[in-house]
Order: sequence, then structure tokens, then C-alpha cells
Amino acid sequence: MSKYQRTLIILEQINDALKTVQKRFSIVENSNYFTDSPEGKEKLDGICMQLIAIGESLKNIDKLTDKQLLQEYTEIDWTGAKGVRDIISHHYFDIDAEEIYWICDQQVGPMQIMVEQIIDDLKSSQDN
Repeated sequence: MSKYQRTLIILEQINDALKTVQKRFSIVENSNYFTDSPEGKEKLDGICMQLIAIGESLKNIDKLTDKQLLQEYTEIDWTGAKGVRDIISHHYFDIDAEEIYWICDQQVGPMQIMVEQIIDDLKSSQDN
């Protein structure tokens, strides 16, 4: 399998994970939801797992593309997204529910749009 094909597969997995986060987050009204009920804690756990997968997958894209692909799309803080993965993975008991709420509310939607754009751009470049 080529680097192009592997990169495209990873981007599609990231896109699916971002959609999952948006679906899970859709019922969350504020950051207290994550901490004030068992259901909220489960939602936080599920969202954090997806954020870990997204961050790790972004690191894999960097490896496959020699850090060239993502840097072409400066509208998104890719370094921050990879950093969130590290924080959640290594400091799980210190997760800030307000920060996760903000990420879901402000960052996930734009990232999902950008990932779809990258997928489209890659497919278009292969067609030419």
C-alpha cells in the first residue's frame, strides 16, 4: 500500500472520529455535564478516547508525509491537537472538563471541515 493510500485511510479514520465526537458532544450543554453525572463522565471518556485516536493519527500522518501535508493547512492548530492526545494519554486524571468542552465546541467542527478538504485535495491531486 502506498503512502498516499495509507494517508488517505488515516484521514478518513480521523474524519469518522471527528464526526463521532460531534455526535457525542451534541447533547452536552456545558462543561459541568462532563463532571456532574455518570452519563456525563461516560461521555467525557468516550470523547477523550476519540481525541486520543485523532492526535495519534495526526502524528502518523506526519510520519508518512515527512511533516509536509498538515503544515500546508495552517487554519488548524495540528500541534495543539497532537498535544491534547499527549495530555489525555499521560495525565488522564488531570483532564480539564472545561478544556475538553471548549475543544469540542470550538475546534472539532473546523477540523472536521479541514480534514474533508484535505481528503478532497489529495484525491484531486491523484486524478491529475
